[in-house]
Amino acid sequence: MADKKLKACVTGVSGRLGRAIAAELIRRGDTELVGGMVSSDSAYLDADIGDMAGAGYLGLTACVALEDAAKDAAVVIDASAPHVTIAIAARLAETGGPALATGVTGFDGAQQAALNAASAKFALLQASNFSLGVAVVERLIAEAAARLPAELFDLEIGETHHKHKVDAPSGTALTLGRAAAAARGGDFDRLALYERPRTSERRPIGAIGFTAVRGGGVVGEHAARFLADAEEISVGHRAFDRVIFARGAVEAALWLKGKPAGYYTMQDVIG
Repeated sequence: MADKKLKACVTGVSGRLGRAIAAELIRRGDTELVGGMVSSDSAYLDADIGDMAGAGYLGLTACVALEDAAKDAAVVIDASAPHVTIAIAARLAETGGPALATGVTGFDGAQQAALNAASAKFALLQASNFSLGVAVVERLIAEAAARLPAELFDLEIGETHHKHKVDAPSGTALTLGRAAAAARGGDFDRLALYERPRTSERRPIGAIGFTAVRGGGVVGEHAARFLADAEEISVGHRAFDRVIFARGAVEAALWLKGKPAGYYTMQDVIG
């Protein structure tokens, strides 16, 4: 019988998320880790990926070239950095695959356009957050936004992360905001409020406000508050362990295996 295990490689395998994803691929019985990619100046170059992931010696070393890391992979799980993701996507577009599930955030407009264009050549899943719970929260926020009039319910999205996280608001917070704006038929870029200097002006109707807190070792917290004059509805998610992102990444990769070329998100995975 043919081996039905998902064969996957991990880019950015030396980072916290990359190591956690590698460990999850090793732990599960329906997946197989077949490669890992690091930067050319990484201290983990040529290190054993199993040892790196805390799963014991695997006999598989981290390498620089995507072609080596992904030669046996059906899906590339990406936990690298925006400029690396763009280079990987360009290369996969040239070869027609394998599929790519990326959890990298912080892309600028040109980089996002490049990802969108590349998805015409192979299956690409983009997640601002691999957590299955966050994907459900995104859907709930969209449902609430569609049913709660912007004229009556103001929307504020708050997020808290550890002090080492550099992008603010988080990619997840932006995804939640975009979902709400789309559900209300609004232009997210016009509605989003990122900074609030001292002012005497009232809150614009329909605006989506963002608040970001950075400190300590918080894994991740997100909450959307729909605030009316006499009531409030809150929808949120708290992460207590980064293992949820690794588990979600592997579930996304399992779902993505064998999919035709196109652009996918975690909403497709939970759908």
